[in-house]
Amino acid sequence: MIDTMRDTFTRIFGTNSNPIPFFSPGRVNLIGEHTDHEGGYVFPCAIDFGIYALAQTRPGRTLRLYSMNFDGTSSPAFEAAYDDIHAKISGPRSWVNYPLGIVSVLKTHGFTFTSGLDILYSGNLPDGAGLSSSAALEVLTVRIFSDLLGLDIDGVKAALYSQEAENNFVGMHCGIMDQFAVSMGRKNNAVLLNCSTLEYSYAPLELGNCRIIITNSNVPHSLVGSEYNLRRTQCEEALSDIKKVRDISCLCDLSEDELDEYSYCVKNPVNLRRARHAVSENARAKRAAESLKAGDLAKFGRLMNASHVSLRDNYEVTIPELDVLAGLAWELPGVVGSRMTGGGFGGCTVSIVESEHAEEFVRVVGREYESKTGRKASFYTTGSADGARKL
Repeated sequence: MIDTMRDTFTRIFGTNSNPIPFFSPGRVNLIGEHTDHEGGYVFPCAIDFGIYALAQTRPGRTLRLYSMNFDGTSSPAFEAAYDDIHAKISGPRSWVNYPLGIVSVLKTHGFTFTSGLDILYSGNLPDGAGLSSSAALEVLTVRIFSDLLGLDIDGVKAALYSQEAENNFVGMHCGIMDQFAVSMGRKNNAVLLNCSTLEYSYAPLELGNCRIIITNSNVPHSLVGSEYNLRRTQCEEALSDIKKVRDISCLCDLSEDELDEYSYCVKNPVNLRRARHAVSENARAKRAAESLKAGDLAKFGRLMNASHVSLRDNYEVTIPELDVLAGLAWELPGVVGSRMTGGGFGGCTVSIVESEHAEEFVRVVGREYESKTGRKASFYTTGSADGARKL
């Protein structure tokens, strides 16, 4: 890929110099879904699909950008002066808002740029699979600015600046998990992250003869905004009820036993189910890290399965297609665990599958899923990876 990118770089930017290669991974959340906004833990890993870049400095204070994924072969580089980046770009080149947002945020934090930059991007993250291409692009751009312009931005700051760009410039009010996993990922490890405090630790993701298989239901996300907001409101109402008798700041301050103790306070049974998912999923995320540290992959798989059941029954963000994918996986030999991953209402499952059964998994799940739903699934076999970096 890099060689092809070098040819394109020369064509687009009109230079025969030797640009610097960079890479930023996507991410998949292994467990810990819908806990971030309740003050809990998530447990993602960076994956070996991602976005590559070639970058070099140039004279002046102008940024030139080109994407091999989104820009046509006859398109020139997108060009913007650092001092003229104020508002989002609309239209077919709206992808540039992610790197432009990074420039805007870095300026807000007092960074100055000693030269311009030419940046060419090309990625192999599958479209619409929910593997955090936006976070990968953002963190990658921070890494390029930091390394080539000597800004000395560490991994945690890179994640925070990227989240800020997406929230305030792009206008997507995401949490910190995606950017943190992309920035702070470590090969053969998953990251246990407390979304409230940003405390984090690594757990060994030593899969041995197993691989991570991401299965895309190819159902477009629907009802995301209204349903996500409704569930957050339901959790907030449950928290408000409990706070009348117990001084806590968030639902995930509670253990599962404590939620049972105070469940009488939650007047709406639907709200209690939402709270039960958040609290139990938070506990599962912590147990998942403990199980990997103990080398107990089987227990980790059982926790993944239980996570899906809770997302289906308590939080109610799965859809029939995701339930079919998980159910098919649970019945197959060599599957350690499988669950919905991401926000829900469409998207993907993540499964841990023994390598010798991977082909059978893809074949059987693909066939049976199409038979039961009339849709074709897409499969991506991957492994853990290091975070965004210069190559």
